[in-house]
Amino acid sequence: MVRGSLGKLFSQSLSLAGKWQQQQLRRLNIHEYQGAELMSKYGINVPKGVAVSSVDEVKQALKNVFPNEKELVVKSQILAGGRGLGTFKSGLKGGVHIVKAEEVENIAGKVIHLVCFFFLGSIYCGYASMSVIGKMLGQILVTKQTGPQGKIVSKVYLCEKLSLVNEMYFAITLDRSSAGPLIIACRKGGTSIEDLAEKFPDMIVKVPIDVFKGITDEDAAKVVDGLAPKVADRNASIEQVKKLYELFCKSDCTLLEINPIAETSDNQLVAADAKLNFDDNAAFRQKEIFALRDSSQEDPREVAAAKADLNYIGLDGEIGCMVNGAGLAMATMDIIKLHGGTPANFLDVGGNASEGQVVEAFKILTADDKVKAILVNIFGGIMKCDVIASGIVNAANQVSLKVPVVVRLEGTNVDQGKRILKESGLALITAEDLDDAAEKAVKASAS
Repeated sequence: MVRGSLGKLFSQSLSLAGKWQQQQLRRLNIHEYQGAELMSKYGINVPKGVAVSSVDEVKQALKNVFPNEKELVVKSQILAGGRGLGTFKSGLKGGVHIVKAEEVENIAGKVIHLVCFFFLGSIYCGYASMSVIGKMLGQILVTKQTGPQGKIVSKVYLCEKLSLVNEMYFAITLDRSSAGPLIIACRKGGTSIEDLAEKFPDMIVKVPIDVFKGITDEDAAKVVDGLAPKVADRNASIEQVKKLYELFCKSDCTLLEINPIAETSDNQLVAADAKLNFDDNAAFRQKEIFALRDSSQEDPREVAAAKADLNYIGLDGEIGCMVNGAGLAMATMDIIKLHGGTPANFLDVGGNASEGQVVEAFKILTADDKVKAILVNIFGGIMKCDVIASGIVNAANQVSLKVPVVVRLEGTNVDQGKRILKESGLALITAEDLDDAAEKAVKASAS
């Protein structure tokens, strides 16, 4: 019986962990056009381009940036990959299109109708079918990485159309096994790199970099050999790889991905795409980069939690969790799954949360329409149970509690905390231990 329960708990925990990792990214992610601008500062070859979000900006870009271009590449800007194979909820296939320059200019006057009607909530946003840009701006793009809800396109990136003769894949990430940066190269790039890696793993070349020595000419040469360029100068390509590594280190990146990194007809190696992520812990010394954060592309619950200095990650379940301590929070989610429920979030209020933070935490939990019950699990060490209890009472007075709340308190000042809750007159469900609390929360969410 115990072995069966543990097996069930283990498999459910793995499933939850995989889903959590797929959905939640605890680091700064910037748009492609921002990444391209940053790369150009390090001497990395990137296409000429400009991001636009309005008719006036489209016209200015055509006049000042692309006066002689015959064709342009129009790229939807969202913080997710797979845009080229994505689909807009309006029906448009693909988030990346090649458009003739004169058509961009001719349709510019029609884009404003889309933007205005969209923000006014009118059903006439369908008029955007007359233009590719119009179908992108203000619309929801769904890709493999966004989930079915998709992400809104607030900007499009207009780029020069390069004459590409070869497309490859390049990335730098952090590797636990080598305890340092790892450069990944593949002689074939473009879309569906995941499928390529699965079918032809031998094509993937991995070059670990000694973090103390930095990248050497030999390391960079191995990467270039993995890319197997056909026309680009080998020495120039090695220098480009070294510049990319310099950017990765100096900017505190956790990921630098270029898909495709391409060769042009004039024998240059060019970063035709840019995906960069940055370590949140480096925000204090990368202020200029972190000022690029686009919170409109992030989970609004996580944005609100970050402002309150709370460790919150939204999930898709029905039981809201408020716990102190990351380990206890994970255990709480596991035991909820064991009892047949699904956690709606990970929320660690920390060991020294204020009453105000507890109130904000409750506001975030109660604002989630999916939440059918709330489980508060506090083991007071540094965190005092009476502070949590006061926060719960104040939160209940400020927000309308429409779902049952299960509370388990144990540890420092637990008697004072229980007294505060009892004297509040709130209809709270108390629990003696974690198992009891999880069982009551799952039952309450189903009623």
